[in-house]
Amino acid sequence: MAKEQFTPNTNRDNPKKEGMKPPPKKEKYTDNKPSEYKPGKRKNTEEGLVRLNKYIADSGICSRREADTLIQAGVISINGKVITALGTKVGLSDVVTMSGENLRREKLKYVLLNKPKGFITTVKDPRERKTVMQLVEQACKERIVPVGRLDRNTTGLLLFTNDGDLAKKLTHPKHKVRKIYQVELNKPLTKNDFLAISEGITLEDGQIAADKIAFVNPDKKNTIGIEIHSGKNHIVRRIFEHLGYEVVKLDRTMFAGLTKKEIPRGKFRHLTDQEIKFLKML
Repeated sequence: MAKEQFTPNTNRDNPKKEGMKPPPKKEKYTDNKPSEYKPGKRKNTEEGLVRLNKYIADSGICSRREADTLIQAGVISINGKVITALGTKVGLSDVVTMSGENLRREKLKYVLLNKPKGFITTVKDPRERKTVMQLVEQACKERIVPVGRLDRNTTGLLLFTNDGDLAKKLTHPKHKVRKIYQVELNKPLTKNDFLAISEGITLEDGQIAADKIAFVNPDKKNTIGIEIHSGKNHIVRRIFEHLGYEVVKLDRTMFAGLTKKEIPRGKFRHLTDQEIKFLKML
C-alpha cells in the first residue's frame, strides 16, 4: 500500500475554514515601555548593558539607592552628557563620570582584615596617620573601602569591599547585623552593672542594650564578651565609660557571622563564595 503523503496546511489566511483557531498575535517588545519589561525575557549581559545605578554601585562609591539620588541630582554624566533619567543603561565602552571624575565598574571584591591597634579607619587621612588602607593595599587592584569603622585603638574584624549595596546593607540599623566584642576593663564588672547593660541604659543619644553579655572567664570579671547590633559611634566604649569603667582593650571577634579564625593580627583574607552568599542573604 502506498503511503499517504503529508501536505502541510498553507491556508493561514482563513483558518476558520479548516476548523482551526487563528494563532495568537505576538506582542512586540518595545524598549520605551519599562513597565512592560518582564525579567528573564532579556538579559543585560547579552548586550553588555547594565543599569546606570548598578554601574555606579559596582564602582564602590555607594549603594544603588544612593546612586539613584546622585543621578537625579545631575552629577552623573555618560560620554560627557549629564543623565538624570532613572533606568538609563550603560555599555562597556561608555565613559561614566561623577562631578568630572571617571567611575569604573569593577569585579566585586570582599576582603576581611584582622585590624591591629594604631590604625584609623579611613580611606585617606589629611594628617598622614596610619590607615587601614595600608594594610590591604596588596589585597586586590580594585578600589575597596571599609564597611563601617573601628576606632584607632580597637582591634579585630573589619570588612572591605567595592560592593556598594552590600556595604549599605551591613551598616544599616534595620538589618541588625550581629557584632561580638571582647572587652577588657580596668576593674571587675559588678553584678548590677552587668544587669544594667543587659536590660538597657540611657546614653546621651538614646537607649541602648546589649543583645547578649557574658563573662569570658567566670573567675575574671573584668573580661567580658558583648554582642550588639547597634552601629552608633564608639558604642561599646561609651556603654562601659557611662558606668564608670575604662576600656583597656577592645577587640571585635565576630562580624556578620564572620570570625577571625586563621587570620593573624594585621593580615587579611578574601571571603569564600559561600561566605559572600551568606552575607547577601542577611
